[in-house]
Amino acid sequence: MIEDGTGLLTIGELARATGLGVRTIRYWSDAGVLTPVTRSAGGYRLYDAESAARLELIRTLRELGLGLADVRAVLAGERTVAQVAATHAAALDAQIRSLRVTRAVLSAVARRGATAEEMTLVNKLARLSAAERQRIMEEFVAETLHGLDTVDPDVRERMRRTAVHLAEDPTPEEVDAWVELAEMLQDPAFRTQMRRAVEFNAADRRPGEPRGRSLWFARRLVELVAPVRERGVDPTGPGAEEVLDELFGDADRGEALERMTAGFDERVARYRELVAVVNRQPAPPHAEDFAWVVAALRFRAGR
Repeated sequence: MIEDGTGLLTIGELARATGLGVRTIRYWSDAGVLTPVTRSAGGYRLYDAESAARLELIRTLRELGLGLADVRAVLAGERTVAQVAATHAAALDAQIRSLRVTRAVLSAVARRGATAEEMTLVNKLARLSAAERQRIMEEFVAETLHGLDTVDPDVRERMRRTAVHLAEDPTPEEVDAWVELAEMLQDPAFRTQMRRAVEFNAADRRPGEPRGRSLWFARRLVELVAPVRERGVDPTGPGAEEVLDELFGDADRGEALERMTAGFDERVARYRELVAVVNRQPAPPHAEDFAWVVAALRFRAGR
């Protein structure tokens, strides 16, 4: 405190009183957020007790990440602390979400051993908006169903309801799953495979047949196969024949295999698994039951 009875502080004394550096205080003073009360005869800046309190507020706001423009607006009374805090909190939320995605992308890239080109693709796909991700899924479903009016309505509705909801704070595993799923949805070979499965569904459905037959078949398959598989019955053994007869009757086993592999092969199973991972849902049940039937049919078809 200068010894002139005014109780004013030099910038050095203010620094010692607050624990802040002289350069920091001078910078804030030059920026217009800590105006000196007056200047000494020698031109030095002088501050009072209110300046010290103001400095504490500036320090708090800056530690919370507010820019000097926001600090200046609060100190000038143009905005309240609450208003600025709310705005800044929202901005931080967006930044945190972005950082979480960045972390997940980097972890996914490291785990994949990705090249620079692959890293660019992973980053681009991970940062798509929810609407952009859903558009990719909807285009895939629309192409798969196009022109197939006789598809079981329950199957059609289930496909159209399929959504992808990558979390705002995705794990590396979820980013990996979304990238793999997005690549699969845009793969012409996989699109053709899914189209073929739906074509089989449309061809199998007779006019006037009640809806839900395809889903009924899936439930019936699980009812028949799950107990047999759990007992350890080998799909290539004689014990599998009775199950196949129950499911397919006297239908040609080669044709049955063609239909089953179109809708329930390893790649389709992987598609369903990826959708579940991205959406943080339980893994699709009964994949092993369908795989058991395919194995039994392949053995008998000699493939």
